[in-house]
Parts: sequence; C-alpha cells; structure tokens
Amino acid sequence: MTGKYFEDLEVGQRIVHGRGRTVTEMDNVLFSALTMNTQPLHLDAEFAKRTQFGQRLVHGIFTMALVVGISVPDLTEGTIVANLGYDKVISPNPVFHGDTITAETEVLEKRESASKPDRGIVRLRQIGRKQDGTVVVELERTVMFLKRTQ
Repeated sequence: MTGKYFEDLEVGQRIVHGRGRTVTEMDNVLFSALTMNTQPLHLDAEFAKRTQFGQRLVHGIFTMALVVGISVPDLTEGTIVANLGYDKVISPNPVFHGDTITAETEVLEKRESASKPDRGIVRLRQIGRKQDGTVVVELERTVMFLKRTQ
C-alpha cells in the first residue's frame, strides 16, 4: 500500500499531492443527482447566468470530497482505519466546470489511540486549489491511522 502509517507522519509535515483532477459538468450534475440536491446554482445554466457568478457552480461538498480523494494514494491508501471527523470547512472561492483541482496536506497534531494500541489519531489540514493557485476549500480532518509496528 502507498499510504502512510502513524509513525510516518510528523507534526508540521506538508505533503503536496502530485495528482490533480479537472472537474467536468458530468461530475457536478451526477453528484447533484446522487445526493438529490436540486439547487439551480449547480444544475440550471440560465438561472446561474443571473447570479453574481454568471455560470453554474460545482457543488462544494464534491470539491471537498475530491480534495480528500486526491490525498488518498499519498496518505491513507491501505493505512486508514476511519475518518473520525471533518471540521472548520471553508469554501472561500467557487469552482466551475473545467477547473483543475490540486491538494496539499499538513499534519497538525497526532497522538496515540487511548483504547487501541495498534492505532493513532492524526489531525490534518487539507487545502484544495484551482489551477491558478486560488484556494477553493480548506478543512481539518481527523483520521485514525494504523501503526506500522504493533
């Protein structure tokens, strides 16, 4: 597996994830349909034209999920037990169809699990950016990682 174990992570460590992903109209429409979100800002081009954005917005929760997903190969693939929480989520700028999203992660804190000696708890800050560097989502995520040694 390519993910990191609890011991591999250090407070202050930063990981710039190498993969990016261009968001398509299909991503946005399908995510809205799967989540039963009928918000016209995501689905109705004529409605969206009359807003301050002038076009449809990509769903913010999709953007957050994409940033977390981009981090998986470098961070949690095969080494995660569970996501324990998502906090302090902000979406300071919109994402539009055709934007390419990249991600970075910073380790904020870590501690041993009090009840499971083979695991540790890590709090991460994850940031998603558009192709021009504009931040589109920032969040803190608490993750339970496996330990390499037991």
